[in-house]
Amino acid sequence: MSLPEMIVAVLMMAAVTYIIRMIPMTFFRKKIKSQFLYSLFYYVPYAVLSAMTFPFIFFSTESVIAAAVGTVVALVAAFSKRSLIVVALLACLAVLAVEFLIVFI
Repeated sequence: MSLPEMIVAVLMMAAVTYIIRMIPMTFFRKKIKSQFLYSLFYYVPYAVLSAMTFPFIFFSTESVIAAAVGTVVALVAAFSKRSLIVVALLACLAVLAVEFLIVFI
């Protein structure tokens, strides 16, 4: 993916996340009492952002195997309550290690 495509993707994700968060504020002036609506508006931005981001993970490296290993490492680190920077660093290191193994083996 080229730099302009990445910039467009990031801007689209930001716009979608912003719009989804602004819709409830625009249409619902009073406090939302429905637990269903409240949880829907709370989790939808995360779901949309994940759906837009996840496919690009597997095309970000030369090898789909390296991307899959990085994804698994990131998921394990995230589910074990690591900070965002630690998750990102571990995933990057895992991808780097697998890429080196593929090149040198």
